[in-house]
Amino acid sequence: MKILIIEDDPSLRELIAQSLTDRERAVVETADNLRSALYKIEDYDYDCVLLDIMLPDGSGFTLLERLKAMKKRESVIIISARDTTDDKVAGLELGADDYLAKPFHLAELHARIRSVVRRSRQAGKVDIRLGNVRLLPETFQVFVADRELSLGRKEYGILAYFFHRPGHLINKETLAEAVWGDHVDQADNFDFVYAQMKNLRRKLTDAGATIQLKSVYGFGYKLIEDTEE
Repeated sequence: MKILIIEDDPSLRELIAQSLTDRERAVVETADNLRSALYKIEDYDYDCVLLDIMLPDGSGFTLLERLKAMKKRESVIIISARDTTDDKVAGLELGADDYLAKPFHLAELHARIRSVVRRSRQAGKVDIRLGNVRLLPETFQVFVADRELSLGRKEYGILAYFFHRPGHLINKETLAEAVWGDHVDQADNFDFVYAQMKNLRRKLTDAGATIQLKSVYGFGYKLIEDTEE
């Protein structure tokens, strides 16, 4: 799961980022003003955006309008000290998925993030199934024919990314951004992606999975079932 935190309070921003990295295994990016946030959403994709609507150089509502104009799929949770009904209505009507007033408990924020992502990416389901493989995003578990498959953190992140996009061609740059974070596309090479993919593909094969991460020469990979050509 890849999350963008748009928050100008450095201590709160860091606290949220650390908790999401540690407890949700999220890839977290941050922005402390509207300008940098707009740059981020125009150049990168996220599963969820945490948006403070009171930013030093403008309103977070401007970012919601931009997301709507771009027809992007990011789930958005507004986190704001402003707790008026007018603000909540305005945010939700502009496309926000949830509104959480400050101060809040981190556990509640985590639960709301999981909820909006589950609705957006998993049609409300707790698990995702493809072939004989079952993935549980909230516990980071993978089962092959009801036997749990042990995966490293990045291996799981790669598989989860493909599970949300079965059959889609994914290039290595896009995959690297999603699992390792923004600006990794500027790396000199992607040997770190190849190494993780090799290990993940071997583990799936050894476990008897009826899915595979197929290499597409010159482009990247796609997740298919073995019955597909």
